Amino acid sequence: MSEAAEAPWLSPQLLGLTALLLESHQRLFQRPLVRSNGIRLAAQELFVLDQVVLCHDGSEDPRFLYANRAALQLFSRNWEQMVGMPSRLSASANQRLSRREQLELARRQDKLENYSGVRVNSQGRRFQIRGARIWSLIDQERHYSGQAACFGQWWWEP
Repeated sequence: MSEAAEAPWLSPQLLGLTALLLESHQRLFQRPLVRSNGIRLAAQELFVLDQVVLCHDGSEDPRFLYANRAALQLFSRNWEQMVGMPSRLSASANQRLSRREQLELARRQDKLENYSGVRVNSQGRRFQIRGARIWSLIDQERHYSGQAACFGQWWWEP
């Protein structure tokens, strides 16, 4: 089996999602998230980006569709544990209402900048994020299929 076949973020389905994630970010923020040309190189660059990048589907109880290496490390999960998990579980129970309200605001506006919030990893350790961008995954025909987030500022809570 080739290395590319073993990397789930390089599967044909995930390459399509990556293209949508990157195109939506470019369209909504007028700047690229990664600089590579070609979707395979861009997908590899996105996965190893030093910023956390996540996305979830557009269902009523969204589930993660993608998490890059920085996200997997921060949330202390592997790909199989993170992808498919309800995204609400990334926040502690007392933070979920605030999180949902901000995601709804981002959906209405298609994007939200400078989001701050508290998240929790798989061991229950809480961390603060700041300066996050949240954006809707919207194709050229304006079909909504979920949301993505990116942040590089975070710290552990005491």
